[in-house]
This record gives sequence, structure tokens and C-alpha cells, in this order.
Amino acid sequence: MIADVALQAYLRQINKTSLLTPEQEKTLADTVRLGQAAAERFEAGEITLREREQAEEKAAQAREQMVQANLRLVVNIAKKYAKRGVALNDLINEGNLGLIRAVEGYDPAQNTRFSTYASWWIKQAIKRSLINGDKPVHIPAYMVEMISRFRRAIDKFREEGHGQPSNAELAELLEMPERKVNHIRRAVKAVSTPTQSSDEDEAGVPLSDTLADPSTPRPEDAIASEGETSLILSLLESMDHREATILRLRYGIEDEGPMTLKEIGAKIGLTRERVRQLEAEALKKLAIKFDQ
Repeated sequence: MIADVALQAYLRQINKTSLLTPEQEKTLADTVRLGQAAAERFEAGEITLREREQAEEKAAQAREQMVQANLRLVVNIAKKYAKRGVALNDLINEGNLGLIRAVEGYDPAQNTRFSTYASWWIKQAIKRSLINGDKPVHIPAYMVEMISRFRRAIDKFREEGHGQPSNAELAELLEMPERKVNHIRRAVKAVSTPTQSSDEDEAGVPLSDTLADPSTPRPEDAIASEGETSLILSLLESMDHREATILRLRYGIEDEGPMTLKEIGAKIGLTRERVRQLEAEALKKLAIKFDQ
């Protein structure tokens, strides 16, 4: 009952925020991107420290405005997954994390409305939480995409009349090492059993079948996850010490629970915005190292 009352209060609150026009979205997104580039421009001597701080502050405000204006989108999407045994409040929280990530990566130059772009991130965040919450084995965020590619490769191989592909054949189809195919195969087993149905058109369908189409372009995703701790730790050892430290603190690797950007900044003497930028750079490097 308390949870229902809190949810109703939350819904009333977010309904007070006006939706953004396409022009407002573009202006805010451009402001966010300028803030993201401010640190690099400052280091290159293109802007002063004061200009960098102003750009980053404006970006933080623009980020907040974009998030607030799209919280209703998260609720609408979360409701579609509400029959899978997870509280709607929790689904909304996970979807909000996807929304925040969408704000960070949105490029208005692609001529796509933010709601269209953000919907992908929101759904992926919710689906990952459903997978990880329903299974004893934690599935890394990047593995959501890999599972979909894996299943499509097998389907294509069978459609061509070749039967069940071997790991070597899958490795060739997916253009990746066999050891990585083995990682994906184990993850597929963890998500292959049917879950509780959500929408009528998804009743009785394994959750892994509802993952995003890998042919759809998407921005880089975080890959740090406790399910691949040993591999991630070895990669962190080869990274810049400061970036590796931020990832360890952010995801609670070999330490206490995950820390917020603000907490990490206070711990290592950086601004919240600078920590966010370093985290994004580190995740990109980590993803590249993993694929090598």
C-alpha cells in the first residue's frame, strides 16, 4: 500500500513537467554535448577553466531538464513489463537509468526524436534487470547484445541447411574468438527458460527472445559486470590507473558497494562531471580491449 501511494505521488509529480518540442530537445542536447567536450577543449587550450566550468554546469542543467521531461516515457514503457514478477517501481527505476544513459549519448544531428532514441535504452535497461533479477547467474550488460547476435547466427546457419553450428563455425560467423562464443553460450543457457508473460504478444516467450535487434545501430554500452569479474579485472590492470580506479569504485569491484559520481569525485579530488567523462572514456577503452 505504501509503495502504491508513493508511486501515485511520483506519477502526479512527473506529470507536471511539460514535454519538450523538437527545437528544445536539440538545444538541450547540443548543450549536453558541449559540456561533454569542454574538458578536452580545455586541455587543448581552446577554452579557459572558467568557460569549461560554465559549459559543464549548463550541460548538467540541460541533462536534468531532458530527464525530467521524459520520465513519463519510462513509466509507459515500464508498464509493459509489469507482469513479470518485478514491482513497477523497480522497473521504473531501471528504466530511468536507461533514460539517463540516452541523454548522454543522444545526437540531434541524426534527425531522430529523443523519445525514439531513448526508448531503446529504456527497454534495454529494463530487460537487463529482468534477466539479472530472475536468474542465479548475472548477465553482463554487453551480453544482452551478444546473446541476440548469437541466436540470429544460429538461426541463419540452420536456415541455410547446415544443421547445428559448432563453436568454431559460430566464431567465424560472429567474427570473434571461440572463447568468447563459449561465454555467450553459457549466458544463453542462463536466459533460455520461459519467464512470466508480460504483453499478450509476448506470452510464454523466453525473455532472451525479446532482446533488441543487433542490426539496429546503438551507442557503446557499459560492459563492467560482476558476472565477468575475473576477465574485467585483468583488463583493468592494463588501463590508466585513474580510469581503472573510477570503474572499480563506480561498479563496486573488489571494494564496498558501487559509489555515485559525486562520491567518487570527493574521494579522488575531481568534479562530478569530470568523473563522468573519465568513466565514459574508460568504458569505451574497456569494450575495445574486450573485443580484441
